[in-house]
Amino acid sequence: MAACSPPLIISPTDKHTATVIFFHGLGDTGHSWAAGLQVLKFPHVKFLCPTAPTISVTLNGGVKMPSWFDLKSMSADGPEDEQGIKRASETVFQMIEEEEKRGIPSSRIVLGGFSQGGALALYSALLCPKPLAGVIALSCWLPLYKQFPYAAVGIAHDLPLLQCHGELDVVVPFKWGRMTYDLLRTFMTHVELKTYKVLCHTTNDEEMKQVGRFLEKVLP
Repeated sequence: MAACSPPLIISPTDKHTATVIFFHGLGDTGHSWAAGLQVLKFPHVKFLCPTAPTISVTLNGGVKMPSWFDLKSMSADGPEDEQGIKRASETVFQMIEEEEKRGIPSSRIVLGGFSQGGALALYSALLCPKPLAGVIALSCWLPLYKQFPYAAVGIAHDLPLLQCHGELDVVVPFKWGRMTYDLLRTFMTHVELKTYKVLCHTTNDEEMKQVGRFLEKVLP
C-alpha cells in the first residue's frame, strides 16, 4: 500500500487523554470530515483524519483516486481485494502504535469511518491485537465477512460498536448494513445499530449527535 499523506489533526484544547482515528470514504480526503468532527467539541480528544493513498479502483474503471483498498465489485458475494484490505489494516495498527508512543493507551483510542473508511475501521478493530475503546462504523459493511467470526480476535467480542446507516442508501445498500449488524451481534456483545429513514449515503446532524453520545460513553 502506498504511503498515506500526513493526517489532518484536530488538536485537543485540554490535556490529551484520548484519540479518535477517522477514515474517509472512497475518493474523499481526511479534510472533509474534520469540520464535522470538530463540532463535537471533546476538549481531551485528538482527532486524526488521514487521507488514503491514490490508487486505481477497479469498480471505477481503473480511475485513480484516494482509496484505502481496491473495490472490485458492488455484489455482496463479489471478489474482494483481500491483500489490500489486510495491508490497509496494518497501516491502521501502525497509527495506533504511534498514538501509544505519545502516551495514549490503545484502550483510549476509537477507530471510526464512513463508507469504505468505516469498513476499514470495522475490519481493523476486529483484528486489532490490543484493546480499543470502541469503533464507529457509518454507512459501511464488513470486508471479508465470510472469514468472521473466526477471524476476530478474542478481545473484539467485548468491543463497543456504534453502527449507523441511512435506509435510503443505494451506494452501500442499507441491507448490507443490516446484514453486517446481524453477523456482528452473533459474536459481539456491545453492538448498536442506529438507522435513519430519510438518509442516503451521507451523514446528518442526528447521526453526528449519536456519534457524540457514543464518544462520551467510551471516552469519558
